[in-house]
Amino acid sequence: MKLLAPLFLAALAFAPSAYARVCAVNVDSTDQMTFTQKDIKVAGDCTQVKLTLRHTGKLAATAMGHNWVLTKTADYQPVAMAGMRMKLADAYVPKGDARVLAHTAVIGGGQSTSVTFSTAKLVKGGDYTFFCSFPGHFAMMKGRLIFG
Repeated sequence: MKLLAPLFLAALAFAPSAYARVCAVNVDSTDQMTFTQKDIKVAGDCTQVKLTLRHTGKLAATAMGHNWVLTKTADYQPVAMAGMRMKLADAYVPKGDARVLAHTAVIGGGQSTSVTFSTAKLVKGGDYTFFCSFPGHFAMMKGRLIFG
């Protein structure tokens, strides 16, 4: 019995990771400045989200690049405006900005990219907007993330 106690305690130490749930989400973007989804629903028991963005168009990232950025809805426009002052190398996202909950790289036609982010900063029923921060795209390329 004494030998089993350390094993049991060791198993408990790793138990929280056994409850981690990574939820996969796929979003396509086009040369017509659209996302395929206007709403993305993420279950409330997801501890992480792996979002994959695919650009189904043909134009290069310098001409019609797209990324995926997540913020609280109240922060969407200020972050998008700040992103317009950034460069392609920065994914048109303000560096170190705490309002950015997650973002991908900018990709061109035929490419894909992924980001995995924790849901710890999300509140069930919270108000979240995702958008493309490539200059001039955010007004058309946006949607709602629903967590819970």
